[in-house]
Amino acid sequence: MRSALIGLLFLLANTASADTLEVVKKRDVVHCGVTTGFAGFSAPNDKGEWAGLDIDLCRAIAAAVLGDASKFKAVPLNSQQRFTALQSGEIDVLVRNTSVTQQRDTALGAIHAGISFYDGQGFLIPKAFGVNSAKALDSASICLQTGTSNENTLADWARANNITYKPVVIEQFNEVVNAFAAGRCDVFSTDAAGLASIRVSRLKNPDDYQVLPEQISKEPLGPFVRQGDDTWLNVVKWSLMAMLNAEELGVTSDNVEAHLSSTNPRIQRLLGVTPGAGANLGLDEKWAYNIIRQVGNYGQSYARNVGMDSPLKIPRGLNALWTDGGLMYPLPIR
Repeated sequence: MRSALIGLLFLLANTASADTLEVVKKRDVVHCGVTTGFAGFSAPNDKGEWAGLDIDLCRAIAAAVLGDASKFKAVPLNSQQRFTALQSGEIDVLVRNTSVTQQRDTALGAIHAGISFYDGQGFLIPKAFGVNSAKALDSASICLQTGTSNENTLADWARANNITYKPVVIEQFNEVVNAFAAGRCDVFSTDAAGLASIRVSRLKNPDDYQVLPEQISKEPLGPFVRQGDDTWLNVVKWSLMAMLNAEELGVTSDNVEAHLSSTNPRIQRLLGVTPGAGANLGLDEKWAYNIIRQVGNYGQSYARNVGMDSPLKIPRGLNALWTDGGLMYPLPIR
């Protein structure tokens, strides 16, 4: 069954356009695969507009390619739909809180285009459950979404730590949240950032719940594109890198105009004052300038969506720049 599915995905990949950049330019809109609703990453805001860290990456790609960050279409997808939608050409890029793994990067006809958020699988519990460590969860019932890597990760961790648990596996993410909120399980396990989002945005009394301190896996999240389309891979990867380089260089949406007269060679290349980077990507030389002016740098996006300017207030941690002790290391634009 699994080999047949992989074969189907490759067949779909072969039928999808191998020149996504040209397709997007002609269509004049970027189709982004996103979650069905994940506050802080991709969810409609109170105005009905899609917003979040992942949405900002969609906006950045649209700004780079089309000069207008609003020229994107959010395509909500669940875990089971996401890779098929990418391979069939229904979406141009998958930015749906998807962990980069060896299998996903090799066997599904997809390839990641960078890491936009470093995360790890964690546990959300009611404080009344009375534990402060994941290793105290023996015999607990744990809600999980089917079709994610969380099932296998939890099973591996429990086996390694001699812990038993009762899995409560549900297909739709919203139904998993509702089941946990209704008390059908003791614990909810998924990526820790997702748990922080759920606690604040989906539970009636957030202060009655806590995310346990342990993370039991590495979950590097990032955008995926189809294999075999290196031009589009570069566009998506360097759109993210432009946001990271801008933060490292102190270029924001508020001061980008002033930086056009900077004498710093790195800033000149980033903003297209010194040409070349745009031509390398098949884009206008103002591609990164448009991203920064319309979307902002990575630090701005992080702060307003998931950081200290947001309800989630997730510390930068591993998602800080390398100069601040994190893992975000922008590749040089030169």
